Amino acid sequence: MTQSNSFKAIQHFVSLLMFTFILALSNKTLADELLEVDKAFQLQTPKVENDRILIEWKIAEGYYLYKKRVKVESADITLGTPEFSKSKLKDDPLFGKSEVFLNHLKVTQPYQAQTSSATLTVQYQGCAEKQGVCYPPQKRSFKIDLPATSTSSSSGFDSLSGLNDLLSAGSGNDLLPANEAFQLSTSTDGQGHLLLDFVVADSYHLYKDKIKVKLKTGSAEIGSLILPGAVQTSDPVFGDVEVYKTPFQAKLPLASIQPDTQIEISYQGCSATSGVCYPPEKRLIDISAADIGSGANITASTSTNETQLSETDQITQTLQNNSLWIVIGTFFVFGLLLSLTPCVFPMIPILSSIIAGQGENITTRKAFIMSLVYVLAMSLTYTIAGVLAGLFGENLQVMFQNPWVITSFALIFVALAFSMFGFYELQLPASVQSRITNLSNQQQGGTLTGVAIMGFLSALIVGPCVAPPLAGALIYIGQTGDAFLGGAALFAMSIGMGIPLLLIGVSAGKLLPKAGAWMDNVKAIFGVLMLGVAIWMAERILPGEITLLLWSALLIGSAIYLGALEPIGEKSGWHKFAKSVGLILLTYGLILMIGMSGGSKDVLQPLKVYQGGGSASGSAQTDKLAFKKITNLKQLEAEIATGKPIMLDFYADWCISCKEMEKFTFSDAKVQAALEGVTLLKADVTANNKDDKELMRAFNIVGPPAIMFFINGEEQKAQRVVGFKKSEEFIENIHRSYKGN
Repeated sequence: MTQSNSFKAIQHFVSLLMFTFILALSNKTLADELLEVDKAFQLQTPKVENDRILIEWKIAEGYYLYKKRVKVESADITLGTPEFSKSKLKDDPLFGKSEVFLNHLKVTQPYQAQTSSATLTVQYQGCAEKQGVCYPPQKRSFKIDLPATSTSSSSGFDSLSGLNDLLSAGSGNDLLPANEAFQLSTSTDGQGHLLLDFVVADSYHLYKDKIKVKLKTGSAEIGSLILPGAVQTSDPVFGDVEVYKTPFQAKLPLASIQPDTQIEISYQGCSATSGVCYPPEKRLIDISAADIGSGANITASTSTNETQLSETDQITQTLQNNSLWIVIGTFFVFGLLLSLTPCVFPMIPILSSIIAGQGENITTRKAFIMSLVYVLAMSLTYTIAGVLAGLFGENLQVMFQNPWVITSFALIFVALAFSMFGFYELQLPASVQSRITNLSNQQQGGTLTGVAIMGFLSALIVGPCVAPPLAGALIYIGQTGDAFLGGAALFAMSIGMGIPLLLIGVSAGKLLPKAGAWMDNVKAIFGVLMLGVAIWMAERILPGEITLLLWSALLIGSAIYLGALEPIGEKSGWHKFAKSVGLILLTYGLILMIGMSGGSKDVLQPLKVYQGGGSASGSAQTDKLAFKKITNLKQLEAEIATGKPIMLDFYADWCISCKEMEKFTFSDAKVQAALEGVTLLKADVTANNKDDKELMRAFNIVGPPAIMFFINGEEQKAQRVVGFKKSEEFIENIHRSYKGN
């Protein structure tokens, strides 16, 4: 039986394994069954009453609709500012603090029309509370009959979308810049108060409840902001609110001011004539104890910190603000960069071993086709899994990181490795084998299905890395429901990741020797690499000491195979070279075993445990940060409520980049010094249970690693870290989060 038949057997085995995984996954999905979107949000046919279009939804129990996702459009009539039924403020895991509707929603839509009928398009989006799943945006169209002389005159604009409509329509209403519409000057009264003097332009107003103050950097005791009385009004954007239409002064009590203290003032207002609302404005104020006691004037500057975006948010913005081809090109480059990370490295011996397993039958053309099938299967899997994760908040890669799946896949690699060593040839019973042969004859070489399955499983199991490009794409898909653009970006990124695999696959087809003893040696080398991949995967679920022992055994076994313990005699130069390599592997294998005996878990520094008097708990432990474990959202909220500086690390045992952060970044003495005085929290989401998912949803986390910084109970979102980051860059994040530089 040839080597290719061995792969046919593996192909059948892996197919059965994959079917088992998918069946288990589908059972889980059925357990959390969702209502169909039209049953969750029952949209009634719009009707016209008193020159208004009435649009209503019946919302199922446990479901809700977003106010800002409800839109009414028509190309046939002019629509005014809609009026909504009462909403509820919700701290939503997807959009943050949002207005939502429960049980029932009624929209009263003013309009102007010169026609007796019109087509109305209604857009909306909602979520299921219990499952934490959000539906894609929905769009429904209706043909409605209108009174012939409708004169509904209410037309207006709201928020930034209204501003865009106003500008694009070429309206003659000239809006003042925000700093002219709402002028702010600051001073002190010499009695412990910071004075905020606002001048509001004619036909503009500031919202009383939008004027807020917080400590940005430094330390000070801040009292409650003292505001004068305001005018009650019915606002089309925020409902019944209090506003200021004329100049006024607010007072902020301050005490115990330390050097380098900054206060941030935020406020928001609108133009009463055009109905346009400005984005929230922010001003930073540098203050000192001397200023507060002297009655000095203080300059307020525009806050720039709030405009900074994290790397993930910048990538999300790339998707939002660029054309399809720019997005595809950008994500393709991201993929090329990701191909240099440990997430992709294990796929190199997998693909190379598959090609080497073809023996003397391999050609450059066949190697290229096999490599292409592997890469396309990997890319399609990344894309489909990514789109599903973005739309429904369930990361398939995370689901496959459990001990049973990892163990099964590792054992497949062990079986392939020993087959390459020539210990046996894998084969099925003759009756099953004949059926597979008939099916395989329809494929090129009878191996492409097996290669595709390997690509599929490699994407799900081998490389579950969460990097900023992946997180940005998933956040974009989740927020917009644009599965096409998000999926195209993920596919381009995956192809970029696969380019090196294509090059290596084709090279293997050219460089592999023809049949003979050399071919057996090449297969043996790839067999060792397959065992290495199996150990690398098993590291996620095995104790560190056991992993170290396995690496030691692999190195010692390889050394013996290379003739490390055999006499040189009259052998050729190549044999001497092989013996030299074998002696190096033997030596390091023995070092690993000695380190393991002393309690070491580090493959790169196995003897470090013997420093400082041979105590395994001595100096080896001083290079680790002392994290406090958080197991649920309630615990985390209690810690954040203290207002202390906090660093939160989302971690999992199967997360490659998490272990990189621990080994290379958190162990850096400069990083540890920068984090002095910071409360260190770790959310271990290895189990991916209900509490873990709730924690990740609360912060819109795709998966670990993700590191967040909090100060005064607020996350410094611009400094959020997703994926591996070197110590120098990480220290910059720390300084910007806690020291404002």
